[in-house]
Amino acid sequence: MGKITYKRLKGSQNMRQRLLLATLKSTPVLIEDIHADDTLPGLRPHEISLLRLFEKLTDDCLIEINETGTKLKYKPGIIVGGSHLVHDCGVSRAIGYFLEPLILLGLFARKTLVIILKGITNDSKDPSVDTFRSTTFPLLKRFGVPSEGLKLEIKSRGVSPHGGGEVHLAIPTVQHLTATMWTDEGMVKRIRGEAFTTRVSVQLGNEMIYAARGIFNRLLPDVYIASDYRKRSEAGNSSGYGISLVAETTSGCCISADTTVSYPRGDEEEDIEGEEKKELIPAADVGEKLASVLLEEIEKGGVVDSTHQGLLFLLCALCVNDVSKVRVGKLSPYGIETLREIRDFLDVQFVIKPDPSTGTVILKCWGSGMKNLSRKTT
Repeated sequence: MGKITYKRLKGSQNMRQRLLLATLKSTPVLIEDIHADDTLPGLRPHEISLLRLFEKLTDDCLIEINETGTKLKYKPGIIVGGSHLVHDCGVSRAIGYFLEPLILLGLFARKTLVIILKGITNDSKDPSVDTFRSTTFPLLKRFGVPSEGLKLEIKSRGVSPHGGGEVHLAIPTVQHLTATMWTDEGMVKRIRGEAFTTRVSVQLGNEMIYAARGIFNRLLPDVYIASDYRKRSEAGNSSGYGISLVAETTSGCCISADTTVSYPRGDEEEDIEGEEKKELIPAADVGEKLASVLLEEIEKGGVVDSTHQGLLFLLCALCVNDVSKVRVGKLSPYGIETLREIRDFLDVQFVIKPDPSTGTVILKCWGSGMKNLSRKTT
């Protein structure tokens, strides 16, 4: 067996994209100085959990972490996928943090991926599981992913700090992704959404819906926001409420936004930083604020919202050897970082051209020609 040559990287930024692209391209990586300057240096619990998840999905994967957790050697294995898998994502980050890399690995796996994920389903940091169901899945169909095998069921909701949520995810395999020409964002024709409550009064959900509708109904008549009231075992381990909204356009684009408010318990109020330490935002204000956030996302233009830019660029870069062309609003920091990682791992350069008349940006690339060679053919 020959000596393994590792791609050397530094720092903790873009850990998720680096591990994902390293796995897809079978590139061994050596990452040093992980959170080296932090009070508690080394890999974070959610980063270790992500590595363990990759380990479950692949065969012959090798992970070496030094004592301080600041140095990681990762040799990817063959992406196998499989069913009857279960993964506890912990409570350091929400399930949404794990879903993006999980979906892309599932598409290029040997077998259809069916997995149960446990943890936080909704929080204010990562995209909620509702957003993946309403917005990410339609985005995948643009690249030739069959809708039959795509499934995400929310068995129980879990909010911060104690989680307790559970989702069942199924991702079909593909031979390859098809390139797309997608520059027409269209006009918004309807708003859909879901307001949920866990271990709190259903009235809070109704207040969010009423407040959000109050803003949208001035602009268009077709607005429907469902209510999802969870209690007992389906409500996870913490109390909270939240809302997820999606604007559907005439050209089939889905622009989304979501947020969650949760109650810290007892002494934890001391540990919680930022906005959660203050008084909780009233439900009506949450609905109103998120409606405004969605309107801002629509105003930015583009075929996806700013949260989905990274995934959109990854899908374009992983396509067959053909040109993909997409339009987005102002490039988000996450989108820019993803473009850099794509260049480093896939050797795919995007041609970026601003469109001053609309304030949007048009990106073009030649796909890397990624093929699923291990996929089982029926």
